[in-house]
Amino acid sequence: MALITRVSRLFKADFHAILDRIEEPDVLLRQAIRDMEDDLARDRERAGVHEQESRRLAQKKAEIESMLGDMKGELPLCFSAKKYDLARVLIKRKLEAERLLHALCARIQALDQAMGELDQRIATHANQLDASRQKAEVMATETQTTSAANPGEFRLPEVSVEEVEIAFLREQKQRSAS
Repeated sequence: MALITRVSRLFKADFHAILDRIEEPDVLLRQAIRDMEDDLARDRERAGVHEQESRRLAQKKAEIESMLGDMKGELPLCFSAKKYDLARVLIKRKLEAERLLHALCARIQALDQAMGELDQRIATHANQLDASRQKAEVMATETQTTSAANPGEFRLPEVSVEEVEIAFLREQKQRSAS
């Protein structure tokens, strides 16, 4: 059982090492930045749509309030002229307009709350995006420094023991001649 566990651990370790080599942190970070930029653009687009909807609802609210103001002047006129059927129709329209106004106010309030949450999310995503961009710049700088110091992972050629001995004898001969 212990042998199977050890082999299993060895296999997992080798597999993780292969994945670590395949995954390039700078590539993953650049992809994460692109994803964040896409999310931020979508959120900003949603904010624009919410803003347009808010303006449309505010305009509709103003129209209804104006209509209700007009009705306040018309209703006494209907009663003074003893046009009760017309007054009933006007009262019905007034009640419908008041209900619509109430629904619009609720929708505007919900939209304002959603816009506040969206603005907060946009600010958070923008901060995260800036932090990720800074990380990418640091990583790119480190990569450039590393690649300048070790271009192509340059390795020193191996020197045999015999070559060391021959070089040692030459140096010894030069020193004794001087």
